[in-house]
Amino acid sequence: MELGTSIALAGYAVVVAAAFSRNRQFGVFALVVLGFPTGGGIALRDHLGVLGDVVPILQILADLHFGALLFSRRMRGLVFRWLVSIPALWFVAGTFLSLPWIVVAAFGGPAWGAWIPFALVTFGLYQTLYTREETLDVRLDLDRDVGVLARHPEIVTRATKAADGRPLTIVQITDPHLGPFMSVNRLRRICERAVERDPDLILVTGDIMTMESQNIESVLTALQPLAEARGKVFACHGNHDLEARDVIRQAYARLGVALLVDESIAVDTAAGPVQIVGADFVWRNRDVHLAELCRDNPRIPDALRIILLHDPGAFRHLPQGEGDLVLAGHTHGGQVGLLSLGLPSTFVSLVSKVPDHGMWARGRDRMYVHRAQGVYGFPVRVGVPAEESLMRVSW
Repeated sequence: MELGTSIALAGYAVVVAAAFSRNRQFGVFALVVLGFPTGGGIALRDHLGVLGDVVPILQILADLHFGALLFSRRMRGLVFRWLVSIPALWFVAGTFLSLPWIVVAAFGGPAWGAWIPFALVTFGLYQTLYTREETLDVRLDLDRDVGVLARHPEIVTRATKAADGRPLTIVQITDPHLGPFMSVNRLRRICERAVERDPDLILVTGDIMTMESQNIESVLTALQPLAEARGKVFACHGNHDLEARDVIRQAYARLGVALLVDESIAVDTAAGPVQIVGADFVWRNRDVHLAELCRDNPRIPDALRIILLHDPGAFRHLPQGEGDLVLAGHTHGGQVGLLSLGLPSTFVSLVSKVPDHGMWARGRDRMYVHRAQGVYGFPVRVGVPAEESLMRVSW
């Protein structure tokens, strides 16, 4: 066995063992995720041409990236991110998409076109690191009962005919996931642009951090521009925020961001009164949780009711008629899909019934699922560009 491959296998074993010594959940995570570049790289190496020559190096970089998570939860520096984390995670994503080729190669077959997933991931890396500003014009037809949960084609994310009066303007920040692909400076610039667009509301729907950014210095520095918009920035928890609740709570408090944990607030805007309800993130008994949330935070007459609900999968549990506009994230728009080709299908829509991106409706409730600014889990986007939008809402 070649030296590079031996080092990569040894590194895999050491990282997985160390991860299990920390806790079982992290051990399983390392075993599975790091298994793709390790096992898949070995299976595909002879089928990747020139890329095959650097596979051992990429495997070692993957070991280094995941190993570093065991020792520090602080943001990595620019050099480490670009020389270790980004190429390592690019390779992880490539091997993940290469699963059909890996199976063929493992059984001794000719894995023709094994380079294709890596070409797709290279394009996906661009879509991960670059975000185009958009403006979305949305008309909420709240008097129409659409029945069961479905995409809502009549509310489009392009220019629509505006209703009478001034629309409510919203910038949503969701799932930036400070980490390899979202530096502190990049998120800071996103926040600066959000403030510069001077919306009525800036609404943050969770998942600011990853495992390597759970420190208040990184979060404070990244979100600092939001302090200039005190009084119109509101947030709810995402699932990853629960890993370091105190960090998020302290950072928001210092910046003047109102964190709504199963509570609501009334805001007067130039477009009219708005009631913002922030749902805490829960994994279980979502129907009971959301019923209690709505009971404890009843509607304010004549106010548009906006609910911040990190996971769009919980939308179906919301009591009927409670969400004029629900804002969610969590899915990263589906992250792997065909949106770049003008088609709505994504990996999330293929394997589940969870709303993945864009406008959805159920009864008279409406929800917008933001494609997010960042990524986590699957390490790059493919065919689902990140989103940085200004929403103009008429009703």
